[in-house]
Amino acid sequence: MSDKKRIGIMTTGGDCSGLNTVIQRLVSAADSRDWSVIGIRGGTDGLYCTPADAVELTPENMPLEFARLSGSILRNGRDGTMNFEEASRQGILKEFNTKLNSALKELNLDTLVLVGGNGSLSLAWGFKEIYSGVKLVCVPKTIDMDVPLTDATIGFNTAVQQLTNFCDQLLLTARSHRRWFVVQAMGRDCGKLALEAGVASGASAILIPEIKFDVTSLIEHIKNAPTDYGVIVVSEGVSLRGHSGKAAEMIARQLSAAGIYCRAEYPEHFQRAGDTTATDRIVAASMADCAVRAIENNETYVMTAMQNGKCRTIALAEFFSHGDLVPDPHIPGIETSNAYVEPDDPLLGVATGLGAYVGEIK
Repeated sequence: MSDKKRIGIMTTGGDCSGLNTVIQRLVSAADSRDWSVIGIRGGTDGLYCTPADAVELTPENMPLEFARLSGSILRNGRDGTMNFEEASRQGILKEFNTKLNSALKELNLDTLVLVGGNGSLSLAWGFKEIYSGVKLVCVPKTIDMDVPLTDATIGFNTAVQQLTNFCDQLLLTARSHRRWFVVQAMGRDCGKLALEAGVASGASAILIPEIKFDVTSLIEHIKNAPTDYGVIVVSEGVSLRGHSGKAAEMIARQLSAAGIYCRAEYPEHFQRAGDTTATDRIVAASMADCAVRAIENNETYVMTAMQNGKCRTIALAEFFSHGDLVPDPHIPGIETSNAYVEPDDPLLGVATGLGAYVGEIK
């Protein structure tokens, strides 16, 4: 095989800021090495098409100014298209995986760079047969920060900034109306996004799935606050025994019943948007560079990871084994590797030290 490599890149799962950064940086690095880069559009749905929905990426159609934009120029797929969940629902998962493998071979790729969250990376490990005949380098992106063994994921820092901005603006109207706002953060079952944005915005309370909380203690804390307004950040994965509904609405109902003037607010996909922060651009650039070095070294089934300020590759098996394994609710036999806020996370101490209620920390 000649030194001129043919590299594929695909973004999967939910979108976030920083995806275009890693794509653009990879294209730039490949161009300097006289490699070809093939972008697969629409995630697995695009790969499942006949022929695969793919386009060659060059510095001309992936210019530098695209790198700061949120979302993915390649698109990430959407509900109702042909993905692993849909193939499992239809009972054609084996055929689906075989088709993806055939499509990758038809594209004649040396390496596929898969940019995805912990779900996508877990699926890549669970369905390794898809990537037989092509080397696989994974790049972690998620606003949830729930990927094991990496100190940063593409998109997380921008999401923290977006959620902080949202809370900052709400605080102004909260002061005007002497009101409390309960803001629901994304993050699924990981409270990292809520915790960081809560500390950044000076939230009076931060509730995350990893730490039990007491509603009575929360109410007492808010009633004894030095102001009669403020922001409470609640992770979407928080549950309240005996209650149903969205996390923020459940908490707001309890506060309202206790005579606290409040309402729930939902930034939703605003957290996934916004020009990519400098920090996320640096993470994306570091991971793109690390992926390129992995390609040069003929590595496969690896993931790029930021550890102690440096980016390195780790075996995908290591990523999978070091997380908390949870069965995939939609795909029998598949588990997802998860990371959560650890009990000794320094920010928990920072939040409580500054007077925020973060639950019943022992």
